[in-house]
Amino acid sequence: MSIKKRIGAIIKSRKEAPAAPQQNSIEEARIGDIVSVDLEQYVITGKVVYFDRGYAPHRYAYYLRDGKNISCLLIEKGRQYECFLCEFVEGSLDDPSEVPTRLDVDGEVFYDLEWNRTDVTRAEGQTDFRSGDDVMLWRYCSDGEGYFFLQWQDGKFVAMQGERLPSGEVRFLRSNQQA
Repeated sequence: MSIKKRIGAIIKSRKEAPAAPQQNSIEEARIGDIVSVDLEQYVITGKVVYFDRGYAPHRYAYYLRDGKNISCLLIEKGRQYECFLCEFVEGSLDDPSEVPTRLDVDGEVFYDLEWNRTDVTRAEGQTDFRSGDDVMLWRYCSDGEGYFFLQWQDGKFVAMQGERLPSGEVRFLRSNQQA
């Protein structure tokens, strides 16, 4: 083998293969994937994507199962991702016009309304919502690190209470079932 061929082979071997396109696992996670939050692992059983008509999604809700428990990981997309790990709360409200600006939870924690809005949902798996319908959302915050979320769609309220997590603590792992 000549020296030119050897040098050419060395140069070719050092070229790196083109990098595969980076996937944003926060937005691309699917049902069956695993989510690791603060050293605990959950299986995604449902996903709700929130968006304004004609615009890209800006909020994701992942329904998580850990044994018998079902939790919700809410992720809001802005300059940075805001992540909230929430537990579902039982309560009763009948009409979205009755939603207060200040919530009292068991006389122990008070939440003040931070914002409310209306979005469209795209749901898959086991969730509380239907795809293609409007959903009304209210986000409350307390003096501490607590957050409270109310969601209403077609006569049904879903309430969740949780805390903000650093997005670096949330890891998505692909399941082997998917291509």
